[in-house]
Amino acid sequence: MALTLETAQKIIAGALAHAKSIETKPLAVVVLDARGAQKAFAAQDGTSLKRGEIAMGKAQGALGLGMGSRALMKRAEQQPYFIAAATAAIGGSLVPVPGGVLIRQNGAIIGVVGISGCTSDNDEACAVAGISGAGLDADGG
Repeated sequence: MALTLETAQKIIAGALAHAKSIETKPLAVVVLDARGAQKAFAAQDGTSLKRGEIAMGKAQGALGLGMGSRALMKRAEQQPYFIAAATAAIGGSLVPVPGGVLIRQNGAIIGVVGISGCTSDNDEACAVAGISGAGLDADGG
């Protein structure tokens, strides 16, 4: 199954609903399809200026390396030179902290969500909630 605009928008709505329920700071949320094309983006009122770029970096890093950004953070702690090289190889857009969550269906990656604006753990929780709420499997690593 390809990730549709309707599903991407449902993921964002679910992520932002969860953010409201846990009272996060304002978030930026991006959803990319399996090839890395942007399907949907939202920034809540009050989101700081570069949160969209950080959310994109979490998403692109996770998708580019095929693992959630929590796993990328662990890898950065263990192999900082690898993450530095991977960041350069994908054009600098890799943010190795939680908040980049792969979207899976029947085990296959069909897209990714990147969120930034609150703590990394809350960003990730919102991404997982949005993905799960759309009936898909979340893989944060």
